[in-house]
Amino acid sequence: MKAGLQAAVRRMYDNEATDALVYAALAKITKSENNRTILEKMAADECRHRDLWSTYVPGPPRVRRLKVWLYILLGRIFGLVFVLNLMESGEDTAVKSYTDIGKELPVALKIVEDEQKHEDYLISLIKEEKLSYISSMVLGLNDALVELTGALAGFTLALNDNSMIGLAGFITGVAATLSMAASEYLAKKADAGEKHPLKAATYTGLAYLFTVALLLLPYAIFSSPLTALAFCLVNATLIILGFTFFVSVIRRESFLRGFREMMLISFSVALISFMIGWAARLWLNLDL
Repeated sequence: MKAGLQAAVRRMYDNEATDALVYAALAKITKSENNRTILEKMAADECRHRDLWSTYVPGPPRVRRLKVWLYILLGRIFGLVFVLNLMESGEDTAVKSYTDIGKELPVALKIVEDEQKHEDYLISLIKEEKLSYISSMVLGLNDALVELTGALAGFTLALNDNSMIGLAGFITGVAATLSMAASEYLAKKADAGEKHPLKAATYTGLAYLFTVALLLLPYAIFSSPLTALAFCLVNATLIILGFTFFVSVIRRESFLRGFREMMLISFSVALISFMIGWAARLWLNLDL
């Protein structure tokens, strides 16, 4: 076997062994019997692929323990579907490698068929409660980003005092959190297919409140209103970055398109509110 081909097979061999350990570890931490069965099946498939590769390369596979640990940690924090989709997102490169190897080793074509069809089907069978409420979390987070970022930008120019800006922002944020949660509860309750409207309202409220806390934090740390606003916008960007990435992985959607859309909406509203605050301060002749 050529050196280049052997190196490629070695990578596939190591990857299959590592993925098998990830699936097996995730199966141990899940509380759902359905999910555990599916993950154990996926681990068994990866072990079978690993054993097929073992006939072409010498020695045991080099398992990447750090990768296994990282995926287990992500699974505990963000859930199984996030981790599984994140692992599958790297399959495009793997498929090309399998196809290239398959020209000389036909076994690779069998493995890539399993990777593309069988694993996607198994992942679609994974059930997680939190995924049912992604739309509620998106609603709460998007509304908080747009509404509170705009409000804080307006308050910053109109009030020019971090204590007053923070107080106004806190009152606005808490009132909006309760309003959004109540609205989501009533909307879901009116939906005949929704069995847990209170849970949907809770996810909406928690997402909103989490965003409010991060956006207000700079006003409690910095004395300069403009500096606080700048860091508030940095926090807003980080929230958009993190949540857009999470949703794009879960839904297998374009990250860049979602990120650009949320940034454009949130910062456009902030700019308009900033200008309104500036105009209001001039019109009312405020010097706070």
